[in-house]
Amino acid sequence: MPELRKDPIVGRWVIIATERAKRTVMPKLEPRTFPSGTLCPFCEGQEDKTPHEILAYRDRHSQPDKPGWRVRVVPNKFPALQIEGNLNKRGEGIYDKMNGIGAHEVIIECPFHEVSMTGLTEDNIREVLWAYRDRLVDLKKDQRLVYGMVFKNVGALAGASLEHTHSQLIVTPIVPINVSEEMQGAADFFNYRGRCIYCDMIHQELATEKRIVLDTPNFVAFCPFASRFPFETWIVPKLHNSHYENIQKMEIDELGTVLKTVLLKLETALDKPPYNYIIHTAPFDTQSLPHYHWHMEIIPRLTRVAGFEWGTGFYINPVPPEQAAEFLRETEVDPSAVPPRP
Repeated sequence: MPELRKDPIVGRWVIIATERAKRTVMPKLEPRTFPSGTLCPFCEGQEDKTPHEILAYRDRHSQPDKPGWRVRVVPNKFPALQIEGNLNKRGEGIYDKMNGIGAHEVIIECPFHEVSMTGLTEDNIREVLWAYRDRLVDLKKDQRLVYGMVFKNVGALAGASLEHTHSQLIVTPIVPINVSEEMQGAADFFNYRGRCIYCDMIHQELATEKRIVLDTPNFVAFCPFASRFPFETWIVPKLHNSHYENIQKMEIDELGTVLKTVLLKLETALDKPPYNYIIHTAPFDTQSLPHYHWHMEIIPRLTRVAGFEWGTGFYINPVPPEQAAEFLRETEVDPSAVPPRP
């Protein structure tokens, strides 16, 4: 029998409908590959095919926009928002508008042509996570900008247009509505009970262990109770912190291993599905918040959002999170292993 489950943070209702798992799955679309003789613009040696780098972790004595880098951040060639200009907030009758000011950057995660983050070393992934932190810290200084969203699209069905493993960062002059709703739900819980809902969630998940995927000293990965999508997995730090950019080196070191392990489990269990991950963090213009807790959400793209979901806000999930977590938990992987490159 299907279940209705209420997300305790934002009050969203989710339908857990196990019978729908029997439906025929649509065929996968392949990410964009390059014709023979065409070089990937994200590979080392092709630095002139991208805008000038903003940040790079590179070998000593190597030059900007030249080979010798390990992780490289560049402006998106086709940005959703532009960094130059002013907001010019204004009205048009009953409508409000402003200029599309912000930042849109690409984090190129390795210099060699690798299509999966799981093909990187743990140290390489840690540098990617540091790049996220460094760019958020820098962009936070811009008084026009309010919110930074780090995300990763893997596979054409997840919105990726290039297969070389990379992430993106879009910084906006307003707080997105999804973030506002999430933060308001967390604030309501805190005002009622005097506790962070994410901290409570961690304690309850660790106590029941039904939805735990991975438990480490400083992080817990679990399939949330009201999972919107099959095998949706959250990674949450055990230490309360509202802003990702305040993360400490010890946490980055551990998070690199945790993230690779969870992605390996998903890829192994689900035959390398397309997926998105998003870092949920507090807005730039807030101090440390007692009610909000940064976290990472990983969403395999195994089902499609269609008319019912768009029309109602319900999500139909054919795989109970307890079942998904058990499957992932029992999937054995070795995060220290790195596949040989051709």
